[in-house]
Amino acid sequence: MNRIYLDNQSNTKMDERVFEFMKPFFLENYGNPQSAYAFGSISKDAVEEARLCAANLINAKPAEIIFTSCATESNNLALKGISAALKVQGRHIVISAIEHLSVTNAAKRLEKDGWSVSIVGVDKFGNIKQDELKNALRDDTILVSIQYANPEIGTIQNIKSLVEIVKNKNPKTIFHTDAVSACANIPIDVVDLDIDALSFSSSVIYGPKGAAALYLKQGTKIIPLFDGGTQENSKRSGSENVPAIAGFGYACKLAKEEMAKNAADMTLLRNKLISHLPKNIDNIYLNGATENRLPQNINFSIEFVEGEALFLLCDAKGIIAASGSACASKNLKLSPVLTALNVDAALGQGSIIFTLSKYNTAQDIDFVLQEFPNIVKRLRDMSPLYSYFLKTGKRKEAGPGTDYDDHHHDEEEE
Repeated sequence: MNRIYLDNQSNTKMDERVFEFMKPFFLENYGNPQSAYAFGSISKDAVEEARLCAANLINAKPAEIIFTSCATESNNLALKGISAALKVQGRHIVISAIEHLSVTNAAKRLEKDGWSVSIVGVDKFGNIKQDELKNALRDDTILVSIQYANPEIGTIQNIKSLVEIVKNKNPKTIFHTDAVSACANIPIDVVDLDIDALSFSSSVIYGPKGAAALYLKQGTKIIPLFDGGTQENSKRSGSENVPAIAGFGYACKLAKEEMAKNAADMTLLRNKLISHLPKNIDNIYLNGATENRLPQNINFSIEFVEGEALFLLCDAKGIIAASGSACASKNLKLSPVLTALNVDAALGQGSIIFTLSKYNTAQDIDFVLQEFPNIVKRLRDMSPLYSYFLKTGKRKEAGPGTDYDDHHHDEEEE
């Protein structure tokens, strides 16, 4: 059976060149990078080379890169570490309604510990409501965290404009962005954007699991989450995962060199799916922005189908897709992101996310276009709601929320 992997928002296949680059650090160059002997210096040099490559990917300085174990740790370090360091200046932070759970839940923990948290909403395409952001900012706002691009709906935020809003209110307010889904897929320049902190990860840029990073602008205060040694300039203690860090760095190097080609290839495949699926399936709605969208992201809500059955039948055909963030894929409730977009609850339960990688081919997309409409038809043939709709032209017990017919309009109307 063909296996078409379209869940690259949660994990990408490792580039074989990265795998080969990592091998010596498992079997040959395994010295401790913190040691004084020469054997350890090979590992130390590998870590510092990876730091340079990670910095180059986002136009940062190597000293501004803190290696962590994963994106969740990077986000927690940013929110909790920066908030703790600046609590004398204020105890108010702002996040958006469509953040990853590692940001949302970190903010909830801070709220329990005495911080005040404001949540800024989005429009129906997932764009931050700038007026809401302006109104949310206060004199005691110390940190704003807004995701660069959402992995579920693909919407890319106008980060430069959002940073300007925050800095115009108070230049000392720290701006953090979770750029895990954006980094290596679209160009990011932290200097041009005036970002103070940025999270990115190895496992979604064709690198190994177990390595990620937090960019922290020089001079930005932070308190470590872990008490221990002096690794990562005393900002993140713990023995370095040298093979993973080395692989992460090499993946960053390859991403910098190949980003434009990869993005162009994925955009063509993405657009083919977005344009052709509605021709073969009625009552299907694209979630997220149409223009400012990640090159790898496709998200549809399909009326009159049940989400769990949809994914099981896709999996049976070898089409591996997703619903919601990778951390919430086992949660059968409507995605918080789709809820924030005001997608009708019944419609949202039939949502599916296809996320591409540089390894996907035109043949993969053709296979999905061939099989997916048949899967939807099979489910609708068993649906009493769809039968009722075909007979009457009306929807029965659609549930509260935005009317399906009004859910999407041309983006130009905004």
